[in-house]
This record gives sequence, structure tokens and C-alpha cells, in this order.
Amino acid sequence: MANPEFDVVIIGGGPGGYVGAIRAAQHGLKVACVEKRAALGGTCLNVGCIPSKALLNGSHLYEELAGGHLAKFGVKADNVSFDLSALLGEKYKAVSELTGGIAMLFKKNKVEWIKGEASFVDAKSIKVGERTITAKNFVIATGSEVVLLPGMTPDGEVIVTSTEALNLPKVPEHLVVIGGGYIGLEMGSVWRRLGAKVTVVEYAPRIVPAMDIEVANAFAKILTKQGLVLKTATKVVSVERTGAGATVTVEPAAGGPAETITADVVLLSIGRRPNTDGLNLAATGLALDAKGRIPIGHDFATTVAGIWAIGDVVEGPMLAHKAEDEGLACADNIAGLAGYVNHDVIPAVVYTHPEVGTVGKTEEELKAAGIAYKVGKFLFAANSRAKTNRDTDGFVKVLADAKTDRVLGVHIIGAMAGTMIAQAAQAMEFGASSEDIALTCHAHPTHSEALKEAAMAVTGKAIHM
Repeated sequence: MANPEFDVVIIGGGPGGYVGAIRAAQHGLKVACVEKRAALGGTCLNVGCIPSKALLNGSHLYEELAGGHLAKFGVKADNVSFDLSALLGEKYKAVSELTGGIAMLFKKNKVEWIKGEASFVDAKSIKVGERTITAKNFVIATGSEVVLLPGMTPDGEVIVTSTEALNLPKVPEHLVVIGGGYIGLEMGSVWRRLGAKVTVVEYAPRIVPAMDIEVANAFAKILTKQGLVLKTATKVVSVERTGAGATVTVEPAAGGPAETITADVVLLSIGRRPNTDGLNLAATGLALDAKGRIPIGHDFATTVAGIWAIGDVVEGPMLAHKAEDEGLACADNIAGLAGYVNHDVIPAVVYTHPEVGTVGKTEEELKAAGIAYKVGKFLFAANSRAKTNRDTDGFVKVLADAKTDRVLGVHIIGAMAGTMIAQAAQAMEFGASSEDIALTCHAHPTHSEALKEAAMAVTGKAIHM
């Protein structure tokens, strides 16, 4: 066989793929990235993390003013109006700037962007359109796609996925969200702030079922207070379009009488699955596991030499930053270096208001594992910065090993949780104890002092509570 055309070909231009491509190129390797979308950045930048945050920010600003929440600070306005097209336009602008930025980074780092859909010919070559491409290494980074309930097919207008929910042409009178996870709650929050009635239907006994139960319960109370209707322990029987709207039939998950809910828009948001369709993995000899994922080793190598996999197609949480770190580590390993990702310290954030940030183990996981632990908790109601901002919902919770004091998990619900969780993750990456955090000087007045106080509370020595 002739010399391969590339050292590395990344299949997928999302957060894991484009970051891995750039890092591989930085190592002096000849790199190409295959992406079927018209723009780089994958689901996250195009129809996920980024556009949803633009809508969350804009809708929050509108609600703060229109709802009179700023009046206590002397900021008053009458007849506040809202222009949905302007908000959507700002969203498109942010997406365009960021995806265009990746294209520029590819040029800067001499990464070739091959536009199209890749399919393996064998373990050493792929086909994109009419072009056959050979490489020493292939990295599968094709991300994930929406999981759909049997018999519930989106039409893109009334029955929609998160992609269409980012672009609704008008504010629905009643939005029914099927699935009480991160995406459903974020999109539900956006449209509730803009005036929609929002009902969230979740099969599990509580929203965000994998979250620490104490945090999830507090989160549910806050969202209910904000106006979201949360129907947990509820099974969706059917979703049927009825003219310009839809009828959702539900019943108790444990069994019982059914009821119908009439909606203008139904958002299907029960989860995502690895996106490997069309890759023709059979030609390589690769087999998927029972959950449709590609099995890998700790170095991201698959069972087939020269083929690697990262991100949503492998085990672990389907998070953009997890994929990015795996892309970096995988590229390092291909270059002969020691790439590594600590999967025990992957933070996750729900970008509602307040935000919820988590990293590490929950109380329930520690109990199930039989690990003795201590809990330190501090309310934002006792934090000076939260007080001055008049935004005191939530708390910080630190879980530490009862014997060693090593931090095993941190869970934050509060206005700045998404930013604050980074400190907790870094502390855990360095194997910090709760005492290490407690002895670290934090600037005053800041929200992050609540983490320090929660760490002090592990030994019962918080100052301001």
C-alpha cells in the first residue's frame, strides 16, 4: 500500500473532533477533519450549547426587566417589549462568529477541512463523496443524535427536537417538554421566560434523575416557583398532532388513569444516542457495545489498530468539554505522548437560573459504594455577594471522605454555579481535601466564598452560618 495521505484523519468537526485535529497538527502531524455540516463546531456550536446559551441569556435579561425584578435597584421601565427576531438574530451571530473562528484556526494550523460524510472502506481508508482518503490513524468523533420515543416522530413544526426549539417562529402558548433533563429544562426555561406556559413530563420520580437528590429536589422547587409545571413519575403514552397543535397523553409511571395535555409545541428531549450510522464500521471489524458505543481503552484506542474514538460515541457523559479533553488526550497519544483524561472529575452544568453545577460523586453514589463521607453545606442566603445581588436561591454542598478528608464531590445550585464548579473540579483534580479549600483565601465579597464556607462546614466550622 502506498504511503497514507494523512497521519491523522478526524471524522467529525465537533468539540472533540476539531480540538483533536488542532492539537494533532500542533504536534507536527499532517491532519484532515471530515465534517458533513456546512459549518464546523458540531451539535454544540451549531444547534446545542452555544445557541441555547444565547437564548437563555437574552430571555433572562428580558424577564429581569419585564418582570420588575430590577425595580428594587431603581431600574424601572414601563411597556417593556420583546423582539424575538432580534434575539434569534443575536443567536445566529454568536454561532457564526464561533464556527467561523474554528475555520480560521484550521487554516492557521494547516488542518484540511474535508466537507462531506465519511464511510469506512476498510481499517486504513475512508470514502467522502468520490474521494478515497487514506491515513495512519482515524479518530471517530461523530457525536450523538436525539433519541426518539417509538411512534413519536418530530415534524419540525409542532412536534420538535431541541434543534427546532432553538428557532421557534413565535412564543408558544403552551410548550410541553418530554424529558426533565438538562436540555429540556434549559429550553423550557427560555420559553417560559418569554411568556409560554411550560409543562415538563419526566418518567423518573424526579427531574435530572442522576443529580444529587437534595440538589435535584431544591432545583425542582425553584423551577416550580418560577412557573414551570413539573409532572414527574409520569409516562408519555402518545403524542399526536392535531391541526396547529398536539395532544399528549400521559399516565402515572406506576400505572393509573391517563390524562391528555393540549400543547402548541411538544419538545422531545429524552436523551441522545451515539451517532455511528453511515460510518460502515463493519468494514473495519469494529463492533459496538450494547448501548451503541464504540469500546475503547484508557488511551482512546479501539480494538482495531489505527482507529481511535472520543466524545459522545464512547462511554461517559455526553458533554462538549469531556469530548474536548478526550480530543486533546487522544491526539497526544497518537503523537506518542501520554494523553490522559480523569473521568472521575468531569463537571456538568444546567444553565437555567439559578444554574446547577456538579462534579464528582453524589451522596447516593457514595452510599451505594459503601464509602463513609462527611457533608459540608452553605446557603447562598448567608453569602454577602448573593445578598447584595438579591439573588440568594441555592447552596453549595461539599462531600469529603470521612477518613482522608479528600473531596469526593461538589454540588452547587446558585446564580454562579457554572463558573464556581471549575474551582471544585480543579481542587479535586489535585486531590484536595476540604481543609485545602477551607484554608485557601477567597476574595470578598464573592459567590465563591460559599464554597470556602461549605468546605469549612465539613468539620462543622463554617463562620457565617
